[in-house]
Amino acid sequence: MNTQYNQEREDLAAAFRWTARLNMHEAVANHFSLAVNESGSKFLLNPIGMHFSEICASDLILIDANDTETMSQHNAPDPTAWAIHSALHRNNPQARCILHVHPKYATILSSLDDKEMKPIDQNTMRFYERVSIDRDFSGMGLGKEAERLSTLLGNNPVLLMGNHGVLTAAKTVASAFDELYYYERSCQTLIGAYQTGKKLHVVGHKVAKKTAQQWIDYDASEMHFEALKRILDKEEPDYKN
Repeated sequence: MNTQYNQEREDLAAAFRWTARLNMHEAVANHFSLAVNESGSKFLLNPIGMHFSEICASDLILIDANDTETMSQHNAPDPTAWAIHSALHRNNPQARCILHVHPKYATILSSLDDKEMKPIDQNTMRFYERVSIDRDFSGMGLGKEAERLSTLLGNNPVLLMGNHGVLTAAKTVASAFDELYYYERSCQTLIGAYQTGKKLHVVGHKVAKKTAQQWIDYDASEMHFEALKRILDKEEPDYKN
């Protein structure tokens, strides 16, 4: 087993397993990464062709965003994973963990003309003024498209990738996963509200802003993730292998 960055590997593997359990993955596509050096240029990434539900800590590959020979090596990653995550880590050193998926409800929202997360309940208010939105999809995340995407995140924890999917970014795996979990739940609530055909009760700026800050102050991401790992320790302990 590769024991370099063991804790980082275990945390990222746990995120893969839970994303599969929650059905937020897509076939053997989508990708998660975690920076392991100060600049963020070196990061762990899932290998090509593995389902999220089978990924173990030792399966994760170590990537250098500045290595132009990466895609010619024997263990080359998925080309879109290489392009998107390399660009994001190079241009956003604050984004230590980046989780990119195409979950059902976030992808639906990304496909609407109005992609804004409306503050209609406590969860949706968590993301008030905390989501960057890409409105200029121009193809799969390769080359110039990946570089363009990497400039849109800013200091927000969520980038809604228009006509594509979503990614979350944070300093830890626990925080990035917590944002992903609650963002997809919020999208489900919003899409469900739209489906009623009734008028949305959108709260005002002051209340939405206050509630978003309360979420930041509350921050139960570490407790949430530790609980998830305890469940995996009992039911899928091989994630640590």
